[in-house]
Amino acid sequence: MRVIDHTGEQLGIMDTRAAMERADSLGLQLVEVNPKANPPVCKIMDYGRYKYEMAKKERDARRNQTRVEVKEVKFRPKTAGHDFDYKLRHVRRFLEDGDKVRLLVQFRGREVVHPETGRSILERVCKEVADLATVVQMPSMEGNRMNMILAPKKSRQQGRSSKAPAGKGDSTRAPSRGPAAEGASAAEPAPADTAAG
Repeated sequence: MRVIDHTGEQLGIMDTRAAMERADSLGLQLVEVNPKANPPVCKIMDYGRYKYEMAKKERDARRNQTRVEVKEVKFRPKTAGHDFDYKLRHVRRFLEDGDKVRLLVQFRGREVVHPETGRSILERVCKEVADLATVVQMPSMEGNRMNMILAPKKSRQQGRSSKAPAGKGDSTRAPSRGPAAEGASAAEPAPADTAAG
């Protein structure tokens, strides 16, 4: 096997037993870092410290990643005028913050017989925010509700900075219950002294 010492210096090709004895003499472990190479590459290191540092990097990456939430804005079939403009401002703000937005039209009683009124409200919102959003889910009925999901355009999502914390007392917002995107963890090398050979 090809061996690298704890300082990063190449020790060349060594016998497994000799490499393990050298690691023991330094109070460290011999860890196989590239088993597919010919010959396999091993490194003398403090394996416990290595695992700790990898876990710390993963925690930092999760902490720094951007979380996309799904905000919800409710409309009624008769929402118009000032109320419509007020809710539209919320939709625009959420999209500018980089969040997805679920538009929901709630029907009551006999209103459900005329789903076209809800569809026209959703289409009007789409036209108003066409510069910011793309449609992820087209309008669909679920019981007495019609919903639709908008997402910010890619260029806006990539260019956004860290978001300000959500304000209080805003009844149109609902936090996402979806999972946040998790970063892929790096492959962890296995200690060489547990492998045969």
